[in-house]
Amino acid sequence: MSGALSGKRAVVTGGAQGIGRAIAERLAADGARVAVLDIDAGAAGGTAEALAGGGHIGLACDVSDSGSVDAAFAEIAGAFGGVDILVNNAGTGRGPDDGSDQMYAGAAERAAQIARGEAPTAHADQLIHMSDAGWRRVMGVNLDGMFHCARAAVRLMAAGGHGGSIVNIASTSAASGEGPLHYVTSKAGVVGLTRALARELATRGIRVNAVHPGPTDTPIMQSVPDTMVAAMEAAIPLGRMARPAEIAAAVAFLASEQASYATGSVLTVNGGSYMV
Repeated sequence: MSGALSGKRAVVTGGAQGIGRAIAERLAADGARVAVLDIDAGAAGGTAEALAGGGHIGLACDVSDSGSVDAAFAEIAGAFGGVDILVNNAGTGRGPDDGSDQMYAGAAERAAQIARGEAPTAHADQLIHMSDAGWRRVMGVNLDGMFHCARAAVRLMAAGGHGGSIVNIASTSAASGEGPLHYVTSKAGVVGLTRALARELATRGIRVNAVHPGPTDTPIMQSVPDTMVAAMEAAIPLGRMARPAEIAAAVAFLASEQASYATGSVLTVNGGSYMV
């Protein structure tokens, strides 16, 4: 599109579908060479092959596993010679026995009660049904994963001596408190990580920012009950969910030199659904 990222080397985690794929497509269109990381190796490779331009790669990576992350970044270093941009997008909202079914059922009933003009009395009850494994899975991907990838990327950025840009995908849920318990907590942690890294890495010329997407029309929304989706859209002043490309545009801006004085910032892209 703009050529704003011409010559840059970018890594997008969780880049095979949804918001991550849209980000990879936008960065490639803006001139970057992109390494698409995803737990699904085939999907990562397919996305990389479909990107505009050439020289892109797709790699399997479980961001919750530091060994997997380090191995992937070693391959990226060999292929690209370094990293200029990291987009920490990989995430999940579900874990084993995490009480999500009970939460969604309760939330759907509350939405139905409100629609009927009744007092909302249905309980979500996620906490009392959540297993340790369910909690750890979401925290491991959403928060530990960002730490693992930031560490690996910054090692390469520091070695290159040319600075860099990290964009972490958080969520409006981190500010509103609405959503699955472990997901909200992990995304709030992402904001804290973003700000701490922005301070630590400024002297290296590495900027660190975050994007707060609101509800976005991606495959993951298919697991959300229709009544909840309708309630979400009704609460958005712009009247619809975001398109993945709209989130990608915000990421591309923060990754580029157009945002050269922005670090420690959280850019909210949610159609006005939550304002602070």
